[in-house]
Amino acid sequence: MEFHVDHIEVYGLDKAIKASGNPMRTEINNGPVDEKDLARAIKLGSTPKGEGHDNFLKGIIVQFDVYAPLYWWKQAQRYHWLDFISSQSTMHSLLKFDVKSQCVSDTSEEVLNIIQKMIDEYKTLEDEEQKKVLWRKIVASLPCGFCLGASMTTNYQQLKTIYFQRRFHKLKEWHIFCDMILNLPKFKELVIKE
Repeated sequence: MEFHVDHIEVYGLDKAIKASGNPMRTEINNGPVDEKDLARAIKLGSTPKGEGHDNFLKGIIVQFDVYAPLYWWKQAQRYHWLDFISSQSTMHSLLKFDVKSQCVSDTSEEVLNIIQKMIDEYKTLEDEEQKKVLWRKIVASLPCGFCLGASMTTNYQQLKTIYFQRRFHKLKEWHIFCDMILNLPKFKELVIKE
């Protein structure tokens, strides 16, 4: 398995663009987005992170499924607004997976063989105490290249932060993720002025 993102859905784009003008209004305008709304949103969305002028980007919600190795998940979890809707579970499903096909191609074949040997042994055990001990050993030995999928939710403001922090990262997975971000509707236009 290799890192990938799919089933991407974006919600609230027009509402958020319209809402970007609320600070200067005495009444909230929910009409259709016009050129003035879009120009303002582009100006505000591309301001530097942390100034607060881009807060309307929080209203553009993005949901997707991502399949990633454990080493990527450890880094992704630092983003507070990259929230798990639900994810696959090693606790419930580890022994149901074909571990070799669940790992990225860079995972050591030797390590995969050791894990598979432990899983095969586990399936032959009858003593529950021995099974508990071996199961913990399998979980503790699982390679970082093991991939789990999760359904996630976030917003354009958080994706702006992720994009600017990760676009030149060493891990190719972040490049794929940043490419996904750039291909979201109006993201480049609103955040990067393209």
